[in-house]
Amino acid sequence: MTLHSHERYCSEVLAQTGLLCTALEGADLKAPVPTCPEWTLADLLHHLGQAHRGVARIVEQRLTGFPGRPVGDATTGHPFDDAAGAARWLAEGAEALVAVLRASGPDATVWTFDGRNVSAFWARRMVHETVIHRADALLALGADFTIDPEIAADTLDEWLDIVGAPMVVEFRPELKKLCGPGRTLHLHATDTAPESGEWFIDATGELVTWRRSHEKAAVAVRGPMRDLLLLTYRRLPLDSAKVEVHGEREMLELWLENAKF
Repeated sequence: MTLHSHERYCSEVLAQTGLLCTALEGADLKAPVPTCPEWTLADLLHHLGQAHRGVARIVEQRLTGFPGRPVGDATTGHPFDDAAGAARWLAEGAEALVAVLRASGPDATVWTFDGRNVSAFWARRMVHETVIHRADALLALGADFTIDPEIAADTLDEWLDIVGAPMVVEFRPELKKLCGPGRTLHLHATDTAPESGEWFIDATGELVTWRRSHEKAAVAVRGPMRDLLLLTYRRLPLDSAKVEVHGEREMLELWLENAKF
């Protein structure tokens, strides 16, 4: 795994938010979001904008403890009335977040939920938060979701880091259900080079570990990088024709049921 630079992540937050804002032109904010069944499009956008603003607060104020509410808390009324207003509000939040992240640099000491406690964590996290919710919005709008395979691979890397992080498992004990004898998975992106598109996930110990590698596993999934990402994040059904599953399908079902965040 090779992490991108802090500046690359900052720029990508703006780029991903910009792509989402462009897709919102003329959108119905009351439209349901199939991949987040409890939300309308307005709810989804509010959550994402609040996440950007919540992280900006953590980094700007150098908070070193849990801020008291989830960074994406969106329990208040929507601060926009239509799609154009939502796009402006999202863009403002992303720009403010990136300004704070750039000013802090990657090494500012702040609270994170993985225990590393540096601002670089939040730059990367907000890229992937924006990527996945952009996918949610586009799928709700019936639009095509595309993503740079390099960013998609990094989003998948981070997700695997999260489900195996001791602090996260302590907070989400259901993640312990992922582990057990013989539980190994192999993900194979069919549209990237092997060194950048294959993962071996080992859940045979007390925590999930992973490495970029081509190795035989109990269950293997093959498909385009975009679709592997959406499947892993539970945005693509397991019976989709876009991916191939080989081996112990039941184990993959167990993984997808419990690898929630």
